[in-house]
Amino acid sequence: MKKKIVFILIIFLFVECSTVPITGRKRVNFVSDAQVLPASFAQYSNFLKENKVSTNRVMSDRIKNVGKNISAAVDRFMRANKMSSEANAYKWEFNLIEDKTVNAWCMPGGKVVFYTGIMPICDNEDGVAAVMGHEVAHAFAKHGQERMSQGQLQQLGGVAVAMGSLDKDAKTQHVWNTAFGIGSGLGMLKFSRIHEQEADRLGLIFMLMAGYDGREAAEVWVRMSKLSKGSSQPEILSTHPSNVSRINDLITYLPTAKQHAARYNKEILEK
Repeated sequence: MKKKIVFILIIFLFVECSTVPITGRKRVNFVSDAQVLPASFAQYSNFLKENKVSTNRVMSDRIKNVGKNISAAVDRFMRANKMSSEANAYKWEFNLIEDKTVNAWCMPGGKVVFYTGIMPICDNEDGVAAVMGHEVAHAFAKHGQERMSQGQLQQLGGVAVAMGSLDKDAKTQHVWNTAFGIGSGLGMLKFSRIHEQEADRLGLIFMLMAGYDGREAAEVWVRMSKLSKGSSQPEILSTHPSNVSRINDLITYLPTAKQHAARYNKEILEK
């Protein structure tokens, strides 16, 4: 039985492994757009009905205009790189919600929400573009689908551990299951940090492709760090990199991002 479970896991990993465009990172994704997008669009529609859309025309227009520019850059990239079917599946929408929460998100398929609470952190149009690029990058890289797939693998892993410890005494079973729980938990957190860094870097490329100032991406996190007054839990126990890590990585990666953006925009124009 153990061999069968391991064999199934290997088959899943082998068959469902794909590559994130631009970064080249290998990912495991069992969840298709056809499975997740209808639910994503329905959930977004319900969210808008249950929450107050901001009536601040200036801020709302900024969100929509920046979103339009960033998503257009992403769309151009996809269509120039044999991803037209994926581009067609996106239904881009950008809304500002009246809420003090300092957050923004993008659901699979391009449904974006900014909360008014994050606007002081954005501070300016380039800051909005930095946050927008990051959130859109999550959808572009299919991080939501990947996390769902990781959850399925985690469940299979739990079965494998249970089967593998059937012939052990109760104390040993407890140790094995505890170790799996801690190990898989930190593993999932690590993957989340990988997703965040990947979204930071992809988002930086996308905002540059759309004509925004990439230096503002790090400045967003400088302002975020001031808001949190430097306090954070140890990075190993966090789903996100520390503010300092993000700032340093965005500054260091900026020259590379500029090279990518210039090359992709040139390739798009030539096609």
